[in-house]
Amino acid sequence: MFFRDIFAKWPVLQNLALREVRMQYVGSALGIFWQIITPLVMILVFWVVFSVGFRVQPASGVPFAVWLTAGMAVWFAFSEIVSGSVHAITSHPHLVKKVVFPVQALPVVKVLSSLSNHLLFLAILVVLMLVQSVGFSFYLLQVVYYFLCMVVLALGIGWTVAALNVFARDTGRLVGVLLQVGMWATPILWDIKMLPEPWRSVFAANPMHYIVQGYRDSFFYSVPFTARPAETLWFWFVALALLALGVFVFRRLRPQFADLV
Repeated sequence: MFFRDIFAKWPVLQNLALREVRMQYVGSALGIFWQIITPLVMILVFWVVFSVGFRVQPASGVPFAVWLTAGMAVWFAFSEIVSGSVHAITSHPHLVKKVVFPVQALPVVKVLSSLSNHLLFLAILVVLMLVQSVGFSFYLLQVVYYFLCMVVLALGIGWTVAALNVFARDTGRLVGVLLQVGMWATPILWDIKMLPEPWRSVFAANPMHYIVQGYRDSFFYSVPFTARPAETLWFWFVALALLALGVFVFRRLRPQFADLV
């Protein structure tokens, strides 16, 4: 019932996602061009600081700009979905009070609206790979699998924080802090091979490490996801547990939404 109602409203969700994307640039002189400018500036800043300033190089020998962009692409999609889900319920009171609308679909709208930025990040990554003469392989198709992994993880967290934010409006600030910590705790700007073995295992338990490494494996390492069976099992254990928690919390708190938004 929970998931079936979401798919039943799929055309409506697509329209809501398109509306969200358009609303981001209403009144802006450059409009949708900000979708290009923003990721380019972020990549440039981190590249200058870490590659030029600190002279950090990934152990694999892949050009740092390419290696960095692969990790940033999936992290910022994950961050956008989770942070956007926080206010998914409170920012749509007119939909929450409609009995016929499945409010659990609102975090899914965040997934759909994040696609444009994510695809743009991937386009920039492909251009950088061509410029840096980094080859492509058949394993590039695996990125679809790792993207779905990210969506499952983000939705599980998204449903939880969306429901909690109705009752505790400080949830958004807490999520923002945790996402900042999570970015530095995930090997996006640094290589996990830099850590000694005991700490490497601790940071590898972060489910986002599995996804970030998966994007890099798909784009330029040509490593199949079947080569990491233990990490795959651990990731799905954590991701499905968080998804089940998100569904449980959302269902439990949903009856009070209309009275509080």
